[in-house]
Amino acid sequence: MGTLDRKFHFISGLPRSGSTLLAGILRQNPRFHAAISSPVAGLINGALEQMGAAGESWAFFDERKRRTISRALLDAYYADAAAEVVFDTNRFWTARMHQLAGLVDGFKVICCVRNPAWIMDSFEAIHRRNPFDYSRMFNAATRQTVYSRCDQLINAGGTVGGAWTALKEAYYGEFSDRLLLVDYELLTRHPARTMELVYRFLGEAEFAHDFDNVEYAEETFDQNLGVQGLHTVRRKVEFKSRRSILPPDLFAKYQDMDFWQDQTGTSAGIVAARRTDRQHTDTSKDAP
Repeated sequence: MGTLDRKFHFISGLPRSGSTLLAGILRQNPRFHAAISSPVAGLINGALEQMGAAGESWAFFDERKRRTISRALLDAYYADAAAEVVFDTNRFWTARMHQLAGLVDGFKVICCVRNPAWIMDSFEAIHRRNPFDYSRMFNAATRQTVYSRCDQLINAGGTVGGAWTALKEAYYGEFSDRLLLVDYELLTRHPARTMELVYRFLGEAEFAHDFDNVEYAEETFDQNLGVQGLHTVRRKVEFKSRRSILPPDLFAKYQDMDFWQDQTGTSAGIVAARRTDRQHTDTSKDAP
C-alpha cells in the first residue's frame, strides 16, 4: 500500500487509562494497525531540534523541508505496516496538535482518560506486585513511600503529570474538535457501545469485535522498563469493583483532577460518565 493511500490517526491521553486495551481491540480489525507507544513523536521532535535555530545546520532548513522530513519519518516508520489505517500512540501528541495539523490531513486523536486518583492507585498496585524489581520509573529517593512515588508521577515532568498537562492543553486548544476522550470505565463496562462511538468519530465502518478474546502484551518492552505487566491486556473486556490501596488523603488529593468533567470551553467529543460519587471504590476493570 502506498503511503498516500494510508490514513493516520493517533492514540493519546493518560497512562493506565486503557490505551493498550484500546489498541488490542482496534488491532482485531484487519484494516487497522495499533500498538503501544511508538518512538515516532520522539523521532520527529529530535529531528526538529536538529533542524531548529539551536542546531548547527539550521540555515540549511526552511519550513517546507522541516515539514517534509517530519512527515517522512512518520511514513518510513510505518512503511511495512500492512494496514489501511494506522494508529500511532504517544502521550504527548496532545501537546503537538499544531504539528499534527501540518503533517496529517484529517487526523483524529482518541484520548484515553480515567480519574487521576485511580491512575495513581493503578501505578501503586503495579509497584507492589513487583516488590523486588526496582523499575526506572522511580529513583532511590522517590520510590521510598507511596507519597514520594505519587509526587514523582504527578509532577509536570512525571509520567502522569506530563500526560495530564498535555491533554489539558489539547482539550482547551484550537484543535479540540479533533479529540475524542474515552473514559476507561465506560470502555470496560460497555465496550460495544463505546467502540461504536469511536468508529463514528473516526468515520469508519463498524467492525464486529470479539470482546471476550482481546489479547495484547509487550513483555520485552515492560522487562526493559523494569515494570512487569505494564502493557498486558486481559483476554476478556470486563469491569470489577475493588477498593483503592491509596491512603484516603492521597486519593482525595487527585480525584478532582478530571478536568474533562467540565465540558465548557472545548469542542472535544467525550465518552465519559458524569461524576456521581466520590467513593474510595472503583467500578472499572483494572486491578490495576
